Amino acid sequence: MTDPRVRRVRPEDVDAVVELVYALADYERAPGECHLTAAQLHTALFSDTPALFGHVAEVDGAIGGFALWFLSFSTWRGEHGIYLEDLFVRERLRGSGLGKALLAALAQECVTRGYPRLEWAVLNWNPATGFYRALGALPQDEWTTYRLTDGPLRALAGDA
Repeated sequence: MTDPRVRRVRPEDVDAVVELVYALADYERAPGECHLTAAQLHTALFSDTPALFGHVAEVDGAIGGFALWFLSFSTWRGEHGIYLEDLFVRERLRGSGLGKALLAALAQECVTRGYPRLEWAVLNWNPATGFYRALGALPQDEWTTYRLTDGPLRALAGDA
């Protein structure tokens, strides 16, 4: 295996990234919850005003992993940051440095743009938590993520 090359995602990468998103959903034990299409991802990444950005890690000419992210904003700090929505590396390539290379690319995006924060959420059972801690990432244990979707989201919207 040659050294991974991390770069921004390109339109021709969309199908491979969608495939990996489905592999991530399977890994996270929620394959039935993933409904992403190539058209949706292409629009999100490459519209005139994209709100989603991404990087891929190539190994020997093939995409071995990806990171999809968007800008966050800290009202307390008054500055943007990066929120990492998904990071995934093909199972056969885990432990090869691809995950670290993708995170390093996002850290470089933060430093280059003057963003003081890179954040993401991870399932408590995911063995990658040890990897993240080894990088110096700290869990934010005092926060609980809440989510509204589908029926409850529509019900609340009806109260507006």
